[in-house]
Amino acid sequence: MVHSKTDETWWSTGIRFQCQGSGQCCLSRKGYGYVYLTSKDQQRLAKHLKLSLSELLQEFCNSHDGYVYLTPANPKTRSPLKETGCRFLKKKRCTIYKARPTQCRTWPFWPDNMNAKTWTSEVIRDCPGVGKGTLFTPAQIKAILRKC
Repeated sequence: MVHSKTDETWWSTGIRFQCQGSGQCCLSRKGYGYVYLTSKDQQRLAKHLKLSLSELLQEFCNSHDGYVYLTPANPKTRSPLKETGCRFLKKKRCTIYKARPTQCRTWPFWPDNMNAKTWTSEVIRDCPGVGKGTLFTPAQIKAILRKC
């Protein structure tokens, strides 16, 4: 994920967000189409799937420029998620929810999303949970951003 500078002024009073279970964040949108895995993500996911790290990497992952990512639902295509969605998304539900990657845990508070233009033109359009539920304070949002 490419990190861009965030513009904190528009979210200085916080942002409401609560997942609505739409599964939209598990599908590609514009330049986003890969679920990247940190080394901790890889270890957590391997343990959850009862695989060795090498088995996880061989069966479920690919890498590019040193970044490890989940292969698409149809592993025969090496294209991003846009054609099939995340391989662990079934009936709009994450089948690895307890072990989901950091990228999934931090949605929608990604550095690339935290500017007013992207938020209003893409995130609000694609995510029905924005504006609903829990009010995340600026301090909470910054803590989430540090995980990205």
